[in-house]
Amino acid sequence: MVDYYLFNPEAEEALLIDFPADTCVRIRVRGERAPELLLELQDDERTHTFFSQVKRAKQQVESKVTTPRAMEPPAPAPLRAVPIPPQRANKTANAVVSGANPPKSTSALPPNLNNSSSTNQAGTDYSADRRDPAKSLASDFGFEDNFNHTLKVEEKKNQQNRLVASREPPPVPPLPPRKGSYTPSNPLPPPPVPKDRATAIQGKDSSFITPAKQDFRPGFERLDRSPSWSDSPTTNSMRQAMFSSQAGQREYLIKHRLGKKEKEYVDIQNFRFFTGTWNVNGQSPDSGLEPWLCCDPEPPDVYALGFQELDLSTEAFFYLDSSKEQIWVESVERSLHPKAKYKKVRIIRLVGMMLVVFVNKLHKNHIKDVAAEHVGTGIMGKMGNKGGVAVRFVFHNTSFCFVNSHLAAHVEDFERRNQDYKDICARMTFHLLDYPPLSIVKHDVVIWLGDLNYRLFVYDAAEVKQLISQNELKKLQECDQLNIQRQTKRAFTDFMEGEINFVPTYKYDAKTDRWDSSGKCRVPAWCDRILWRGSNVKQLHYRSHMELQTSDHKPVSSLFNIGVKVVNDLRYKKVFEEIVRIMDRMENDFLPSLSLTQRDFTFANVKFRQLMRERFLITNDGQVPCHFAFIPKLNDSQYCKPWLRAEPSDGFLEPNETLEIYLEVYVSKDSVTLLNSGEDSIEDILVLHLDRGKDYFITISGNYLPSCFGTSLETLCRMKKPIREIPITKLIDLEKSKVNFLMVDGVGTEDKPLKIPKEVWLLVNHLFTKSCQQEDLFQTPGLQEELQSIIDCLDTSIPDSIPGCNHSVAEALLIFLEALPEPVVCYELYQRCLECSHDSRLCKQLISQLPRAHRNVFRYLMAFLRELLKHSHNNNLTASLIATLFASLLIRPPPNLAVRQTSQDRQRAIDFILGFLMGGDEE
Repeated sequence: MVDYYLFNPEAEEALLIDFPADTCVRIRVRGERAPELLLELQDDERTHTFFSQVKRAKQQVESKVTTPRAMEPPAPAPLRAVPIPPQRANKTANAVVSGANPPKSTSALPPNLNNSSSTNQAGTDYSADRRDPAKSLASDFGFEDNFNHTLKVEEKKNQQNRLVASREPPPVPPLPPRKGSYTPSNPLPPPPVPKDRATAIQGKDSSFITPAKQDFRPGFERLDRSPSWSDSPTTNSMRQAMFSSQAGQREYLIKHRLGKKEKEYVDIQNFRFFTGTWNVNGQSPDSGLEPWLCCDPEPPDVYALGFQELDLSTEAFFYLDSSKEQIWVESVERSLHPKAKYKKVRIIRLVGMMLVVFVNKLHKNHIKDVAAEHVGTGIMGKMGNKGGVAVRFVFHNTSFCFVNSHLAAHVEDFERRNQDYKDICARMTFHLLDYPPLSIVKHDVVIWLGDLNYRLFVYDAAEVKQLISQNELKKLQECDQLNIQRQTKRAFTDFMEGEINFVPTYKYDAKTDRWDSSGKCRVPAWCDRILWRGSNVKQLHYRSHMELQTSDHKPVSSLFNIGVKVVNDLRYKKVFEEIVRIMDRMENDFLPSLSLTQRDFTFANVKFRQLMRERFLITNDGQVPCHFAFIPKLNDSQYCKPWLRAEPSDGFLEPNETLEIYLEVYVSKDSVTLLNSGEDSIEDILVLHLDRGKDYFITISGNYLPSCFGTSLETLCRMKKPIREIPITKLIDLEKSKVNFLMVDGVGTEDKPLKIPKEVWLLVNHLFTKSCQQEDLFQTPGLQEELQSIIDCLDTSIPDSIPGCNHSVAEALLIFLEALPEPVVCYELYQRCLECSHDSRLCKQLISQLPRAHRNVFRYLMAFLRELLKHSHNNNLTASLIATLFASLLIRPPPNLAVRQTSQDRQRAIDFILGFLMGGDEE
């Protein structure tokens, strides 16, 4: 059988379906100067003809004598000690041949993936014998588009089936847009094209709903870290193909300069945007939504509607399907304004959070570059009961980003809400072909809505209700947590909010307008909010809708009049032609050049999960605009090691323009093990490449402080002292010799390993003695500052008590288990574990075959989790929830597994854990 992934771009869901193996034929195409390509073709006569053509082309190539042409000496070997990237090396060779002529394309992809023409500047066609065989065959048989399509399909399969979001890196306040860094926040219309290309381009742009996450990062689909970490536009093969050709570089420089002159060719036109948010408390619609969505006489041009708590079932917390989605979408579609027809732009859902965007059909052709993303901020990033979903697009020439979020609950947890906001800002990244990764703030207009859960710093419900009855809303808003966090610049600093003239929207008795009369008697609060940032935004209305009584929240809406940049075609053409003329003149006279304020950086005392940052400035000291990018070194696929990244990793600079670049070091679970064992070190060399210019080498060095997180269970059992007190040489020896101590018996007391690592005992013992009654244990994330303190404490001491709240200690245990290089149930037993999940006797036999440290840790954890379930009436834990969470950590598929873990396999792993939770005590 052959696995295929089918993707529905509107519903953001992926299905795994088995088809017979004979439905298609897979062809691998390899070349010396091109990456391996995988084509999937129908098994028919045409495909067999293609095979024969491939073999014929291969024979022709092999039969040729590869002697250097006269006047074309071979490229000299690089003399530098530092590896020279292949792009740069090829340019050097070409420069020897062509003299003053521009360098030819040095793309790592076949020529058919380049945006540039296959002719040189003089207009001379490449001769037939120099054509790439793969490109020639693709052209002959009409497969040009299949090369691009296959790459996108393969990436889409991998990206859309990753159901569990990573929580790496930790929440970091987003960096403001920096001068000189190119982003499509001022999106550009395409340059004028010849008539013969107009039809093709029109066909390409006819569909404006584009799937999210189509960035192509070959070989890194399984890397479990944030897509933006240690990744850059230059690792995107499609963008590499474009930038590696002179035509592609020139096109991007033109776009950059067009963005600088945007005011010369756009006009501002106003459009009406209706935004709404409603926490529906797991209910289904019981009435029409017209009082909410049709409260204005004129129809809006765009609807953006956010829902929270669409589904409250425990299973849904782990990103599973929800039947409520379609019910609410259909109810919305029936209730849109009757005076206009609307088309759905995009819908995205993360558990109970859903965001759906509609546009008036009159404007549908002006919507482009649509993308959607989600970020779960639940514990470990594996539970999506809290977090955010977002949709971004370009309308005419203005970029928009709508964010719908559900932040941490409980009156006293405003710091967790701040952390959730920062986490969403740091991790929400949109990936579009031909563009660098886009964060939320890199848009012209951002509208943030949702159940933000900020409460009042007034804890007497009777006092609040009395002030509401006296219409003292402004006095109450002085105690509003969100207003205070904004004023003190702790969250939503750059956002604005309109004046609130409606009563609090939370909490009501369901189906009524009465305040909460339950035993908890919640204090009324403005939990449901709509904020914005950007220019040319005017709020016309900000209101709640008391008529709708389905939920314990009331829906909120805001109507905006937003000035949108609309391109004037005649003025645009004039500016475009002027830029081209200037560039033609300057490119013939000048070469680009950069100056750097610093080239050597040292990061001292790097720790697990602790972000470190350095900065330097680059200045364009040449006479022409330049494009720079960090590029991979020879034989590397990424421009840096996994624990390092540069931000921004590429961009444009005008003459005399200066840009600030940050170098960030962050050791995640993906890189901690190699650093702990001494197989990797804080050393790297970055290559900053300047198009049509030279390369600049930046040296990174530092020292790493080992951590018990990311160290094997066997090694930790051999350590009687904290890991920081053990010399690095002994740590390396322990890690290398751990196999000899898997089953140690009959040795001296001093050398006898611990039954379980002391770090596991400290974390579990704290939770057992202090947290069994803790409400929402393992469901509420810890605080980042406390997590770092716990990690440092375990690495440097054997404490009597662990710092931090119970939720932070619980998450620290989960982080420890996730970072283990070999999971508790060893990789080699993974398949057997799934196969025996239905039989408790076989499951117990399998556990007895684990190495001693793994077997003891498993039994210890199961005993602790069974004890937690005895207090489920207080901690709100269920066996299903615990099994789902811990199965993903204790029973992990091997990293070299040929196929992605299926939903059936995940369920079998959950059943394996459930058997131990519901069974009796273990030996």
